[in-house]
Order: sequence, then structure tokens, then C-alpha cells
Amino acid sequence: MIKGMTVTLYETTSNTTDSFGRPIETETPVEVDNVLVAPTSSQDAINTLDLTGKKAVYTLAIPKGDTHEWRDRKVRFFNQDFHTFGEPLTGMDENIPLEWNTKVQVEIYE
Repeated sequence: MIKGMTVTLYETTSNTTDSFGRPIETETPVEVDNVLVAPTSSQDAINTLDLTGKKAVYTLAIPKGDTHEWRDRKVRFFNQDFHTFGEPLTGMDENIPLEWNTKVQVEIYE
């Protein structure tokens, strides 16, 4: 049986602005259970680097029913910080037999 791991997703909110009127964002950690983490294949990493200039190191599979925003977010797993990039790819729930329907690529966060 396939089982995912818990990943910390940092959601950003902006409730206030600075003296120039720009929003001040705060990050709130949220634990997301049952996320599959897989190394990105060499070919996919090269293709992504060519297209976006970013080096994908892992691909996350997000469980069905998850409502979090995964676009352009900081995530933490394996005691290391990563950053999601690109558009999350979501499939149709009824056509996907397992528990995951969305894929997100991450790069190392520095």
C-alpha cells in the first residue's frame, strides 16, 4: 500500500501594509498529510530547466480533496526547505484510481 508523508506548507497572508502601502506578508505553517514525494527524473529536470530556468528536484503528489494553494509556496520536508514553482497539474478525480490527483514541482529553497 502506498502511503505519503507529512509536508509543511507555508501559506502566506497579508493583513497589513507598510508605510509605502505594500502588503506585509506573514507565513503560517500548515501540515499536509499523505503527500507523495518523488525525485524528479533526469529528463524532466532538464526539460524544466530549459523551459523555466528552475531545477526541479522533487515532484509532490497532492491528495485528492486538498484545497491549499500550492503555486509559488515554500514547503518543508526531509528537514529542508523547498519552493514550489510552475502550475500545479490536477487531473480528474474520477479518472485517477489512487488517492492523489495533483502534481507540483519543487526546487531547493535558498
